[in-house]
Amino acid sequence: MSLNQSFKIKKMKHKKEKYEIVVSGAAHTSHCCQGIREISKEIGREIARQKCNLVTGATTGVPYFVALGCAEAGGFNIGFSPAVSEKAHLKSYKLPLAPFDVVIYTGADYTGRNVTMTKSADGVIIVCGRMGTLHEFVTAFELQKPIAVLEGTGGMADRIKDIIVGPHRGVRKIIFEKDPKKLVDKLLAQIKKEKRSNNSIVTKQYGRRKRG
Repeated sequence: MSLNQSFKIKKMKHKKEKYEIVVSGAAHTSHCCQGIREISKEIGREIARQKCNLVTGATTGVPYFVALGCAEAGGFNIGFSPAVSEKAHLKSYKLPLAPFDVVIYTGADYTGRNVTMTKSADGVIIVCGRMGTLHEFVTAFELQKPIAVLEGTGGMADRIKDIIVGPHRGVRKIIFEKDPKKLVDKLLAQIKKEKRSNNSIVTKQYGRRKRG
């Protein structure tokens, strides 16, 4: 192993990573639990407190409330828009620009946006939700992303346990929690565990290059 390779591995091990946390939830919240706005904002605040970046679909409802909470706590908001441009985002989709620090215009409509956004995540949080949230959950599940579900918030969040009874692959990795702070803590623990595993793969790859 060269000195340069050794330095890169050590830097990777000691660098404090900033994880991207996707929060998926209902854009319309009439079917969600009481207090969904404040519950969602608390998740956003906790993500900011943990020095992670929040990723949402740059939409209304739960994702918007989460983004507001993140902004209040000084966090960084990334929004994945279904629109092709800022004008389309505002005029065609009628979606907000604030409080997002960065908006990525995917031009992929909602379905394509959901996949691109979910693939960008280190972990995914499910809060309430409808069919779009289920789509994002299934995408994260198929990609074996760390997933945390906030129970008691209504909608898809309270149906996922029944949905996953059949497909056992990866089910044990899904976190179910009723407390927003504990939910974020447990998800981060799972993300860090997977990152350590990934770093060990990188270390082994450098080792194989040396022996080759």
